[in-house]
Amino acid sequence: MSHPSESAQPVLTARRAGMIACTECGKVHVPGPERCTRCGARLSSRDETSLQRVWAWLGAGLVVYVPANVYPMLKTTLLGKTTNSTIFGGVVDLVHHGSYGIAGIVFFASIMIPVAKFIAIAYLALSVTHRVKLSPGKRQHLYEVVEFVGRWSMIDVFVVAILASLVQLDFAAAINPGIAAISFALSVAFTMLSAQSFDPRLIWDASEEPEQ
Repeated sequence: MSHPSESAQPVLTARRAGMIACTECGKVHVPGPERCTRCGARLSSRDETSLQRVWAWLGAGLVVYVPANVYPMLKTTLLGKTTNSTIFGGVVDLVHHGSYGIAGIVFFASIMIPVAKFIAIAYLALSVTHRVKLSPGKRQHLYEVVEFVGRWSMIDVFVVAILASLVQLDFAAAINPGIAAISFALSVAFTMLSAQSFDPRLIWDASEEPEQ
């Protein structure tokens, strides 16, 4: 028995019903009030500058993500000898020392998640202006996942900050953050702003537009 596709059953959105939904609490309002009567958030049918800000923040995140992987994330001084470690170099060192679990966490949080976020945000933004195979419901779930995992991308910076504060033994041993730590933190912040700038209601608007 075949089931009708999702495109054959359009979702009745607040916009199609002539209403305005609050993006903070979800309460639906008739056009007129400027702020939500429940939570006080500003009401707007759609954020017209959403996509421009998404691409601007995403581009900025990509620009600073390059030096975050090229330059040292960690500077380790042991008995007067200083060694520099990039993110990937740190993962390799951890593997060589047998710390496979920590290496996996750092690789996943500092390389896999940021790259996946870049791809997911770009895909969501493109899906608003281009036809894609993924259904609106699944794209909505993808957006929610991107927002949820964004905060965990900072784990590498947290580890560097903790090590730098704990290991300071002057000439004997010292750990200091490299310039890549700043670049990586900026990249995470910019991608979080990019995700927050995206108006998920545009996903459903795009699905309502007739095919050319």
